[in-house]
Amino acid sequence: MVPEHEVKSLLREAGIPVPTGVVITTGDPDFSPADDLRRPLVVKAYGPDLVHKSDVGAVRLNVTDPAAAAGDMLAALLARGIAPDGFLIEEQAPAGTELIVGLLDDPGFGPILLTGLGGIWTEVLRDTAIRLCPVSPDDVRAMLAELRAAPLLHGHRGAPPADLGSLERLLLAVGGPGGLWTTLDLGEFELNPVIAGPAGCVAVDARLLPAAAPRRLARATATADFTRLFEPRRVAVVGASTTRPGFGNMFLDFYRATGVPVTAVHPSAREIGGVPCVPSLAAAGADYALVAVPADRCAEVVRQAGRTGFVQVMSGGFGETGRADLEDGLVAAAREAGVRLLGPNCMGVYSPRGGQTFVGGGPGPAGGTALISQSGGLAGEVIKVGERRGLAFSRVVTVGNAADVGPAELLRWLSADPHTTAVGMYLEDPRDGRALFEALTAIRGELPVVLLTGGRTRQGRRAAASHTGGLAGDARVWPALAEQTRATLVTSQDDLIGVLLALQSHRARLTTTGDGVLVVGPSGGASVLAADACDTAGLVLAPLPDGVAGLNPMEIPVGPRASPELVRDTITAIAGRRPYADVIAHVNVQSFFTYGDSAEPLLAYARCLAEVPGLLPGARITLVTRNAGFAPAGVEDAVRAVAADAAIPVFRSVEAAAVAVAAVRRFALDRRS
Repeated sequence: MVPEHEVKSLLREAGIPVPTGVVITTGDPDFSPADDLRRPLVVKAYGPDLVHKSDVGAVRLNVTDPAAAAGDMLAALLARGIAPDGFLIEEQAPAGTELIVGLLDDPGFGPILLTGLGGIWTEVLRDTAIRLCPVSPDDVRAMLAELRAAPLLHGHRGAPPADLGSLERLLLAVGGPGGLWTTLDLGEFELNPVIAGPAGCVAVDARLLPAAAPRRLARATATADFTRLFEPRRVAVVGASTTRPGFGNMFLDFYRATGVPVTAVHPSAREIGGVPCVPSLAAAGADYALVAVPADRCAEVVRQAGRTGFVQVMSGGFGETGRADLEDGLVAAAREAGVRLLGPNCMGVYSPRGGQTFVGGGPGPAGGTALISQSGGLAGEVIKVGERRGLAFSRVVTVGNAADVGPAELLRWLSADPHTTAVGMYLEDPRDGRALFEALTAIRGELPVVLLTGGRTRQGRRAAASHTGGLAGDARVWPALAEQTRATLVTSQDDLIGVLLALQSHRARLTTTGDGVLVVGPSGGASVLAADACDTAGLVLAPLPDGVAGLNPMEIPVGPRASPELVRDTITAIAGRRPYADVIAHVNVQSFFTYGDSAEPLLAYARCLAEVPGLLPGARITLVTRNAGFAPAGVEDAVRAVAADAAIPVFRSVEAAAVAVAAVRRFALDRRS
């Protein structure tokens, strides 16, 4: 533990206000230097055994006689078996709002800045916000606005407001460009409390625990050209069997179906299932190889990869099962062979444009949606469910353990890919979190990114010396990352698909910002719930234009006996007088088949809604088919087809639609700015 007075010397150099004070050592207890300090005083003991000083009575406030206070404190500490090195005597800061400001070196994402309600309330209320360093002035203001205690900073019940400018400068001095995060040897760093008052802010307590061993995060390196990964001229499959068909044989069938030239690698066979064989990867002449052999044989296979550009190891049994040695050996083999490694523990690559696939049923239509996933199984679900809902993919890649090629490098390449217009990502532990942050920051406002994250396991942290480690938990990094980079963070696979579908459908209207959201649908509780769903997603239901009776959501008759033209006429009449960027139209599909016996009224409704984009070129229209399970087989797909022709995405719930609409609006606003 670095003594507090030494830490405060660093703070002064960084321009961070600290109390005026003097240091008195126990070996030479001359308290006369404290005579010139303004009373009242604070007396603190310091030493290697004094981590949380308040817990052991090593802090005294409102002191007028520092020598007497230090003597009493010394006796009490010695009785506890604690021998302090000395005392820090400081002028007591004026009262104000107590905050915590801390830095933590996250194992994956690097330095993180935390702030929140401090002092005795730190652990009780846990009212904090975090951001990845470096933070910008906008980041700092957003952090302070997130706090439940924000009203205290703006003046509450007659109290004067804090000097927010001073507080923002302090946070930037710690976590901004060139801040203390770049110079401190971080294990943990904490200012608690920082007292924010009308005359400014002051760091009255400071704690620094250096890292046991300095760690340097890998910086982003040059990005490979992944064209041949997604559009290979020839594919090789290692692991197909002549006697016991397995995954390797399945992939041979997949590639024969897509028409990509494929070669099997087998030590003795001349062909497998009609696919010619070669004895090694070096003899295959492939751009891409898929390896599906036991884990302990993978490094040997990869070492023979020769001029193969990309090798994807499907096999598991590496770092995810505790066999880091096998994974390290696999990476070394790839380096030795001069190839790039995807995986291990992943499924493959999918690109309809290039004939790449790891899912059955043939490739879907080529489009502009890319996906980077650490899970092969989930990626397969997103492909199949997404295509059923109308998504068209450009590039899908599974990275598994990401031992070599990682999400950040792929994202950098996709940002320049002319075939990709939006990227979805499923991540658990990206390994290169700092590079991912930098890649997302670089493309902010240019390429929309949707993040779905799985549970990051807690990695070892020394949280005993400060509160920061416990408050900036793993799960909180992702919302901070998304907020800073303006990526959209979703919580389910359905929302990942839904947001990507909305971005695809509305890609020609992503510059439209308009005046809030208009919701149109049947009357009753459904409209109330629709308003709640929009509010939860952060959408503003703008008022109806002057002279139009009713409220937003606008309730209209929708059902088998209502005029289908009413939805078209209502939307165009209202939005023609006041521009809405987004319109959500919801219907109760169940009513069409409970009070009717034909799909035609529902399809007529969809066709009338599909006319709206042509009448309101700037508006983004979204359709919600609630209770779609009541429709006979094929009807839901028919409705989707009608809507897709008009670039209208379809959702089964207003909640899912609201999440997607909010994501599109978020990107549109960032793109405009």
